[in-house]
Amino acid sequence: MKIKILIVEDEIIVSKVYAEELADNGFTVLMAKNGQEGLDLALKNQPQLILLDILMPVMDGLSMMNKLRQSGPYGKAVPIIILTNLSGGEEKIIASIMKNEPAHYLIKADWDLKNVIKKIKEKLA
Repeated sequence: MKIKILIVEDEIIVSKVYAEELADNGFTVLMAKNGQEGLDLALKNQPQLILLDILMPVMDGLSMMNKLRQSGPYGKAVPIIILTNLSGGEEKIIASIMKNEPAHYLIKADWDLKNVIKKIKEKLA
């Protein structure tokens, strides 16, 4: 059975680039364009890992992560990699990540696609 990864990202081009690379690496990819859609897909399909943007319409990534973590055993345990353009100095982000383990934080500008895929494989190992 292929490992499922959910990409929750409102920038369609970014989603497609990550989706193509993940598919090329043998993963099944689900995509959502906002936090509400991401939450619904996560609960329905239970992917083994979630790539999550923070700034999105309808529901932001931190709200989605908080709701997912409160949803039950699956939501509490699924690894989440936050992939955003915001800097790590944001107090709200750091606090949310600390209380929502296992969550990991990557700034898009600091990580190229190959290294993000490597980090995903590391988290799934």
